[in-house]
Amino acid sequence: MISTAIICKNEEKNIRNCIESTKWTDEIIVVDGLSTDKTKEIAEGLGAKVFLNEFRSFKEQREFALSKCSGDWILVLDADEICSTGLKNEIQDVLTTVIPEICGFRIPRKNYFLGKWIRHCGWYPSYQMRFFRKDAVKVKNRLVHEGYEIDGKTYTLICAILHNTVQSISEYTERINHYSTLQAIEKREKGAGFWKILLKPSFSCIHKYIFQGGFLDGVEGLMVTYFHIMTNMLTLMKIREMNKKKKG
Repeated sequence: MISTAIICKNEEKNIRNCIESTKWTDEIIVVDGLSTDKTKEIAEGLGAKVFLNEFRSFKEQREFALSKCSGDWILVLDADEICSTGLKNEIQDVLTTVIPEICGFRIPRKNYFLGKWIRHCGWYPSYQMRFFRKDAVKVKNRLVHEGYEIDGKTYTLICAILHNTVQSISEYTERINHYSTLQAIEKREKGAGFWKILLKPSFSCIHKYIFQGGFLDGVEGLMVTYFHIMTNMLTLMKIREMNKKKKG
């Protein structure tokens, strides 16, 4: 039996496509962090089992979602992600042929920026551990970019999850502001002095745009690079702010 696990909040514009792409699984579990829009109603109307749970951290929310799954295998998606037809077929095929020792599958992810698939900038293949045995997984203890650790052998699939990463510049800016705060909390012990604030964003820009091939993605690649710099700058400045407040 395969369960799909989705955590979300205020995702009425995305949740329908996400759920419909996973209707081939045996059950769909949606954990809603107390949405104020129609996310819950849409999900229930599509046959998902919806559980309301106040969001405290990504780790806790993902663990709660896993606990509600009754399947031996779990496919994890975010609300702005879609299981491609190719991935569906590959998962169904691999479960009939894979050796019993395999406990988890890494899946490539195609990230889209304003509708364009970003092939470079470190955005692809962006492997994610998203399909695994329920009894072999635990959630990493991180505030941001949390993931799943597998106790056992793993395998890498070919077909991808489709991720509508950036659909609106204003929404993405808000997300960067939030994530940079979480990153600053995680990294504050490393400090943020003058030279780090001056040089690190510049080096990360060169790395992403030149060495990771961002220039090959055209204007969107340049925009992705600029957002990466913004995230770095905000994280470092927030670390600086937090540490000064702590001393004062």
